[in-house]
Amino acid sequence: MSLRGLAGLSEKSILVGKHTIVYLEGGRGESILLLHGFGADKDNWNLFSKYLTKKYHVITPDLPGFGESSKIWSDQYTIAAQVERLHEFVKKIGLKKFHLVGNSMGGLIAGVYAATNPDEIQTLGLLDPAGVAGREPNQFSRELEKGSNPLIVESVSEYDKLLDFTFFKPPFMPAPLKSYFAEIAVQRKDFYKKVFIEATPGNQLEAVMARIRAKTLILWGDNDRVLSVSSAQVLQEGIRNSKVIILKDCGHMPMLERPEETARHYLEFIS
Repeated sequence: MSLRGLAGLSEKSILVGKHTIVYLEGGRGESILLLHGFGADKDNWNLFSKYLTKKYHVITPDLPGFGESSKIWSDQYTIAAQVERLHEFVKKIGLKKFHLVGNSMGGLIAGVYAATNPDEIQTLGLLDPAGVAGREPNQFSRELEKGSNPLIVESVSEYDKLLDFTFFKPPFMPAPLKSYFAEIAVQRKDFYKKVFIEATPGNQLEAVMARIRAKTLILWGDNDRVLSVSSAQVLQEGIRNSKVIILKDCGHMPMLERPEETARHYLEFIS
């Protein structure tokens, strides 16, 4: 059985403005909306969702510009534009009040969404989110200064470097599957460069964190090379009703690297 099947998720799609948004949905109960990070897609949440769909209704979209959702070169992919598209998506699928979770760029989008649409959000989950100004140089910022972006794969042979950069201990992936993902990443590299420039995380989450009213879980891998774990304290001090959990020996995507542990912390938080 596929990971989607094990998680009880099935694929759907819907037109939101000019964009076709492809998403996974499954389970019953209160709704949880999960947002992936830059260069990732809806399937990043399958291992995590497996622990949620027994008690909750889970939706994981491919954000516009990523996964199987449409990629329109003439459109802008700023955080504000993505928040607006997400709001239209939420209205179109009929969500009124829901739990919102995001990782990396998805965490930034989730945080800005919660700040601008506070009445819709039951709780907020921020897993290694972008959008906090760097207090100290880290490996990612140093690579960017050298003109290299570790999150964009220029050739199939670089895909292992991406995995090593984003995980503390990369999960096992069969060679044919890894090759498939690598080829897709290379095919999309030019579009991802455009999106990366337009999204420019900067301090966009930090700028709105005081407006977040929802109870918030801030969960971070202590070995995140992309976004410094020091940002967790900045968000804890800036979001009134927040709790921080740091996962030891974990990288940038805890829901993929440590799905069961991450889900346990999350379910304890929202229950």
